[in-house]
Amino acid sequence: MVAYKSKVVERIRLPSRDRRERALAEAGYNVFDLDAEDVFVDLLTDSGTGAMSDAQWAALLRGDESYAGSRSFAELESAVRDVMGFERVVPTHQGRGAENVLYGTLLEEGDVALNNTHFDTTRAHVANQGADPVDCPVEGAHDLESDEPFKGNFSLERARSVVDEVGTERVPLVILTVTNNSTAGQPVSVENTRRVRAFADEIDATFVVDACRFAENAGFVRRREDEFAGADVDEIAREQLGYADAIVMSGKKDGLANAGGFVATDDETLFERCKQRAILYEGFPTYGGMSGRDIAAMATGLREAVDAAYVADRLDGVRAFADVLEEAGVPIYTPPGGHAVYLDAGAALPHLSADEFPGQALVCELYREGGVRGVELGSFAFPDTDRPELVRLAVPRRTYHAEHFEHVAETAATVLEKREAVDGLEITSEPENRELRHFTASLEPNPS
Repeated sequence: MVAYKSKVVERIRLPSRDRRERALAEAGYNVFDLDAEDVFVDLLTDSGTGAMSDAQWAALLRGDESYAGSRSFAELESAVRDVMGFERVVPTHQGRGAENVLYGTLLEEGDVALNNTHFDTTRAHVANQGADPVDCPVEGAHDLESDEPFKGNFSLERARSVVDEVGTERVPLVILTVTNNSTAGQPVSVENTRRVRAFADEIDATFVVDACRFAENAGFVRRREDEFAGADVDEIAREQLGYADAIVMSGKKDGLANAGGFVATDDETLFERCKQRAILYEGFPTYGGMSGRDIAAMATGLREAVDAAYVADRLDGVRAFADVLEEAGVPIYTPPGGHAVYLDAGAALPHLSADEFPGQALVCELYREGGVRGVELGSFAFPDTDRPELVRLAVPRRTYHAEHFEHVAETAATVLEKREAVDGLEITSEPENRELRHFTASLEPNPS
């Protein structure tokens, strides 16, 4: 059942094919460098790109812009306490600001951080502290056709093998990302969360949940984990997050806002340390690099994110998008996650090897053919890792409709009809920090 109606609309236009060809070349075959006005359906990310509710827009107008002690920050504290169960909040301008604050506090040179799977900025923030980010996905996480319900889970077997190898003293941090963005947005069970909590206690490590998509994950738990069948989404969310020592959050995902993030904890010592680091990097602890109006919108969005009708609409909408793509013959990672559909670029372009970046080649062809912008999450985005060649089509919240998804499916099907003519790509320039090279690197076609 559709849970929303449109009150404001934006005109969009499909640029001519000639314009798309020129724009792609001028962007160095990196769609991050495309102008948004040259994109017809923008599925680059779900981070901060969704439509806010009328209640959030009203909150913007009521935002308190006081430098210290603003009413908007009190509203955020209240929302975090009620929705997520934590008393102490350190606001930041967005999720990666929260990662800098928290991981910069917890990690130092030579440490090892364990995660079900590190996403790009998480991996980069861990590495920036001189620590080693180690992924611990469960067996089958990279099986694109398996119907296992919780392929985002954390592998305790893998984690224990790492600890046995490096020693507990080098592993001060265990992270659980819900949902698991780098594993196609797959959910994590509450039972797995409990076991990871126990493991962190065994090795005396801080347990952090990356909660960016906590509400979507709770929605999956409600549908797939027998213990929670019929439970309220907000109850599931508090249960799952409650096992963590701290959470790191991007309000641009399940905060339903266009800006903002935070660290939350009940550990007074950790809170004070994070607060002092945030003053250096983000601003005074009651605004954290955000305007009061953005804080107010995020506080309102957190409450909306655990509304049962919203969560059902969100998960069902992404599932419907996946169905349209499958009906068009496009290979995807199944089952689909809660925020995106991931295309199997290795299957779509089997004639291209990993060093020809089939995922990025597919991204470019989707734009060239239909003005669709996605993002590669394979060998280009994650160098020196053993990950499948995926293209993420992230669905902005409450933004696109069935006709947009049909256009995307038709575009992808047309690309596949001409797949043999798709050339691979080679990198012509990249930044020194290869962990985040996909944001700014330039490429060019490499005809075979």
